[in-house]
Amino acid sequence: MQLSFRWYGPESEKITLEQIAQIPGCKGIVGTLFDIPAGEVWPRERIHALREQVEAAGLKLECIESVNVSDDIKIGLPTRDAHIEAYKQTIENLAAEGIKCICYNFMPVFDWVKSDLDYTLPDGSKTLAFVKANIPDDPQEIIDRVADGSGDLTLPGWEPERLAQVRALLDAYKDVDEDMLRENLVYFLEAIMPTCEKCDVKMAIHPDDPPYSIFGLPRICKNREDLDWLCNVVDTPYNGITLCCGSIAEDPANNVYDILDEFSARGRIHFVHMRNIKYISPEVAGNKDFYEAPHPSEYGSLDLVRMMSVLHKNGFDGYMRPDHGRMIWGETGRPGYGLYDRALGIAYINGVWEALDKTGDVFKAGE
Repeated sequence: MQLSFRWYGPESEKITLEQIAQIPGCKGIVGTLFDIPAGEVWPRERIHALREQVEAAGLKLECIESVNVSDDIKIGLPTRDAHIEAYKQTIENLAAEGIKCICYNFMPVFDWVKSDLDYTLPDGSKTLAFVKANIPDDPQEIIDRVADGSGDLTLPGWEPERLAQVRALLDAYKDVDEDMLRENLVYFLEAIMPTCEKCDVKMAIHPDDPPYSIFGLPRICKNREDLDWLCNVVDTPYNGITLCCGSIAEDPANNVYDILDEFSARGRIHFVHMRNIKYISPEVAGNKDFYEAPHPSEYGSLDLVRMMSVLHKNGFDGYMRPDHGRMIWGETGRPGYGLYDRALGIAYINGVWEALDKTGDVFKAGE
């Protein structure tokens, strides 16, 4: 397991690489080039400069998150072939700089949806939350809310220039149902897989967040059946999964432990977002409200020891990062992506993994 930390670059971050390098157990950076629009090539010289920055801090850059797939590809517009060619060139440029894994998603319009960016917990810390009653019917209202809550920092998947014309974007998806979105994903994967295989770069799709339809948009990566379809429809180990534990578990009907076990045993999980969530009022039938909890199991509804145990049992050797930390100790910054709580998350994850290394896979399901 290769423990890493997501970092947005010096122009987009308050957190420095030197601070990240001081986190015990953190070996790598999950990087991005945040300013390049979907559909355009990531220039090799920009990737090279990023890698040099990361390596100068004593860290590795082997995993990239958010080489975004354009809406032209997701919708299936005539321009998609040009965008796919640009994506293939980006894969080649990343591979030339030592990148081994690319995290992406195939969600229409919104990469994720939360009702609150500063949900206050009893201890005074701030976290992300999804409370359905607080989700407006008008998507523009949630866009404005996210923009107001993020301050001067852009949130991944909520780039202002892309969402400025949200009504036109939603209209462009009006005839795209789940079947069509699946067809367009297969078209994309079949086109890029020869490049991935040639360059030894694994693609890792992020599950839908939330893993069910919202604002009437289709979802095709929301449960075990969808992930099985994905792996079978383009059957190569280079077509794999970013298993975001929190995203999958946002639907309590999904058994995150079984999903982790099955797909890691199949060798199709290349990247893990290890996070914990706490269900709000789980006793209410059908309620899926939750907030992002601290990583240790006792604070959330998920058992991180159990999740990591099945990965360890199956020999998981891919990339892992802590996800969606709270804002604690007076820190301000990009919601969900502060330094302190994610550093605590790494310490916890690293301790659990070391214990599993030294004691063996002693955890038994249900205990």
